[in-house]
Amino acid sequence: MKVSAANYLVDAGPLIGLLDADDQWHEWSTETLSVIDEPLATTETAIAEACHRLRGLRSALLVIPRLISEQRLLIIPALAAQPARVGELLAKYPFMDAGDTTLVVLSELYPGAKLITLDDDLRRYRRYRNQLIPLLIPAGR
Repeated sequence: MKVSAANYLVDAGPLIGLLDADDQWHEWSTETLSVIDEPLATTETAIAEACHRLRGLRSALLVIPRLISEQRLLIIPALAAQPARVGELLAKYPFMDAGDTTLVVLSELYPGAKLITLDDDLRRYRRYRNQLIPLLIPAGR
């Protein structure tokens, strides 16, 4: 599916928090994501991370394909579509992981979108022209 606009991008952490009632960020994730009445965009890399961390919670894990099929969660292939840019970011930030890299690329593709995350590392990363990435992140993170 081609996405012409995305207003919200989502990292693995808030998805995990939403689907795992025992996660420390469950309340924040549920409150934050439940008020957004439009699809959330993310990458296969972020989904893979969420699935890996939810592997012991089969019922939660099964929600992810349902959200995708209902188009409430849109998967945008940032790594496959922008491999050179992913490589540039990985070279610039040696401590950056693949999931964060693909989300920074999405923030460049959708500059008006806010990135919903629990990862305060994303405050350090910059998109094109040294711009801050607009984040929705818990207070104190």
